[in-house]
Amino acid sequence: MAQNKGSNRSGGKPASTYKTGSNRTTPDHKNVGRGKAGNAANRSGSGRENRKSGLIFVSSLIFIGVLVITLAVVFLKDTGPSELKDLPNYTEIKGDYTAKGLKYEKQPHLGDPNAKVKVIEFADFKCPACKKWEETYMDQLQQEYIDTGKIELFFINYAFIDRDSIMAASAGEAIAAQSNEKFWEFKRKLFAHQGDETKIWATPSFLLDFVKKNIEGIDYDRFAKDLKEHTYMLPVKEDFKTGGYYGVNGTPQFMVNGELLPSASYEELAAAIEAKLAETD
Repeated sequence: MAQNKGSNRSGGKPASTYKTGSNRTTPDHKNVGRGKAGNAANRSGSGRENRKSGLIFVSSLIFIGVLVITLAVVFLKDTGPSELKDLPNYTEIKGDYTAKGLKYEKQPHLGDPNAKVKVIEFADFKCPACKKWEETYMDQLQQEYIDTGKIELFFINYAFIDRDSIMAASAGEAIAAQSNEKFWEFKRKLFAHQGDETKIWATPSFLLDFVKKNIEGIDYDRFAKDLKEHTYMLPVKEDFKTGGYYGVNGTPQFMVNGELLPSASYEELAAAIEAKLAETD
């Protein structure tokens, strides 16, 4: 699931004590002369060492500076200043919302509305663990519990990884506003096209191109307008705050009839579903 040493003691032997010419009570002039020359040599050597250390330090600073500039240039080249500007954060999304309440009626849903067991998936489209869960278990969940009418599945965004998580979530909301069925197609295909979690990839241009090429049967112009105008950003923020209110702290996470499960394992989810089904019999 993706989620929002002691010290070692060292000892040593005491240094040995050696007799030197300077320790003698009666100084030998020759030895004194050598001592002065030795001290001068030591000072000269120390100066060279200091200069060498200074050069290494300055070189290190220059290297780090060049590395930072190079990475910044690559990042901006890959993403583009205009793309970054169009990516929102939660503080910029204004409007009234209510964190309390699961608001089933607002969420994309799959299965029989009369099913006694309601399951909620909290996910982030950038989350690799969500992608793996989708590819590994979604078909099994559908065959065993959704198609059989035992559960109704809902999806709530918990977009927390980066700013483009919010953008991808808003794209899903825009699709769902047109077609509940198309949202689930969008979810499956976007996970299949998921980019690197550590990079900004779910940009407006990517999402517009992705939907145009992969999702048929919607009003594309309406979708593009909604995405560019951030029409569904507030519902994404509300989803995120709702998840946090109920204890969600990573993705994927599941809730069964209002009870948040401690892990995302399929076995645990199936057991929770079966327990709730037994209660309703």
